[in-house]
Amino acid sequence: MSRTLFRNASIVLPNSVVQGSLVVEDGKIVDVNAGDHASADSVVECDGLHLMPGVIDDQVHFRDPGLTHKEDLATASRACAAGGVTSFLEMPNTKPPAVTAEGVRAKERIASKKSLVNYGFYIGATPDNVDELNTVKDVPGIKIFIGSSTGNLLVDEQEALERIFAETTLPICAHCEDETTVRANAERLAGTTNIADHSNIRDENAAINATRRATELSRRYKHRFHVLHVSTAAEVPLVADGAPYITSEVCLHHLFFNVDDYARLGSRIQMNPSIKTAADNKGLYQALLDGSIQVIATDHAPHTLEEKSQPYPQSPSGLPAVENSLALMLNEVSAGRCEITQVASWMCDAPARVWGMVGKGRIEPGYDADLVLVNLAESRTIRDAEQHTKAKWSPWDQVTLQGWPVATYIGGHPVFQASKGFDESFRGQKLRFDHSRGGYWATPEGIGS
Repeated sequence: MSRTLFRNASIVLPNSVVQGSLVVEDGKIVDVNAGDHASADSVVECDGLHLMPGVIDDQVHFRDPGLTHKEDLATASRACAAGGVTSFLEMPNTKPPAVTAEGVRAKERIASKKSLVNYGFYIGATPDNVDELNTVKDVPGIKIFIGSSTGNLLVDEQEALERIFAETTLPICAHCEDETTVRANAERLAGTTNIADHSNIRDENAAINATRRATELSRRYKHRFHVLHVSTAAEVPLVADGAPYITSEVCLHHLFFNVDDYARLGSRIQMNPSIKTAADNKGLYQALLDGSIQVIATDHAPHTLEEKSQPYPQSPSGLPAVENSLALMLNEVSAGRCEITQVASWMCDAPARVWGMVGKGRIEPGYDADLVLVNLAESRTIRDAEQHTKAKWSPWDQVTLQGWPVATYIGGHPVFQASKGFDESFRGQKLRFDHSRGGYWATPEGIGS
C-alpha cells in the first residue's frame, strides 16, 4: 500500500475550489479533506498551486502507425504529460485505418509500449463495416467522417449513415462538413493559391449542413452522438438543445483564431473544419459559458513544417496543440474570462462523462488519481523549439500565457514534473468505458469505480 499526501493545495472540485490536502492511496483518491499532517509515504507540497483533475483530450491524431515521421505515441504522450493531459482518445485515420477490432487492438499494443499517459482508440466507420462496429468491445465509440478524409473513411451517402445510426449501439462522433458543399466550393475556386480561400471552400454552410444532417439522425434513432470541433456560431442552435442524445465540443483554434489571422499565420492555422470569423470565436466561447457546448478538445493533428510550408492547396490541414491546451485556458482564467472550475468541467469532467470513462475526470473519493498541479501565477512563452511534439512547432509560437501546468500525475505517479522532466519508465493504461451509464446527460454518481 502506497499513500501520497498532496498538502495545502487549492483543490478544484466539480463545483468549487477548496483549500486543503488530498490523499492518494494505491492510485485512487481516498480523501479530499485530509489534514495537513495526514499519514503518508510521500508528500507533495502544493502551496500556491491549484490541483486539478488531469485533462482528457477526446480528439487527437497521433499518427501511429503509418505516419510516424509527423508524430508517434511516444512523442505525443510526452507532449500530453507536459501539458497536463492524462488521457487521450485517438482517431482512426492512421495507416492502416482502425476500422476493425484488430486494428484497434494493434494500436493499443503500440500504446502499451510507448505511451506515458492513458489511452483509448475509436473505431472508424466505413460504408460497409456495420458488423464490425457491432463486434468491437472496450472502445470509446465510433468515428464517422462526414466529409473528406483518407482512404475509405468517408461516409456521406445517406443510406450508409442511416444504417450506422440505426444498427449500432456504441456512441458516435463525427467530423461534420458536407462533402457536396465542399466539392462545389472547390470547383468554383479551382486554381486558387490563396490560403484564405480554405475558409471559403470549407465554409459555414458545409459545417451547418453536415451538423444538421447528423443531429437529425441522432434524434430520429435516439442514438448518442457527439459533434466534433464545432466551428461556427450558426451550428450552436443545432446542438444546444441536445439532451439526452447530443453533445458537442469546440477546439482551441476555433476559439482563438479566425480568418483575419491567415495573413499572419498562413497554413499554420489551416484546419478542417476551417477557421471561421471573429464573430464565430465570440459565439463559440459564449456557447461554452452557457453550456450549449460541453467539451474543449484539441484535434491535435501535426504535420512537419516542411509539409505545412507547401503552397496552398498542397499544404495539409492540421496543427499540434495538446501541450498548450490547458495553458491556453488557464490564461483565460488569469484574465478573468472564465473560472478554473469551468475549465475542469470542459476539459476533464465533461469528456469523461460523454464517453463513459470509468474513474476519470473528477477529484472525488474513488476516482483515479489522474491529477495536474498548475501555477496560475507562472508566465511562460510558447516557442517552437521547446515543443515536445515531434513536429516541433505551434501556431501559438511566441505567445506568452499566464497559468501553466507544473506537474502531471497518473494514478498518483508523477509522469512529468517541470523541475525534473519525464518519468520515461512509466506507461499509461488502457482506458475503461461503461456506455451503460448514459453519457454526459446522466448523473455522474458512481462513475468513480
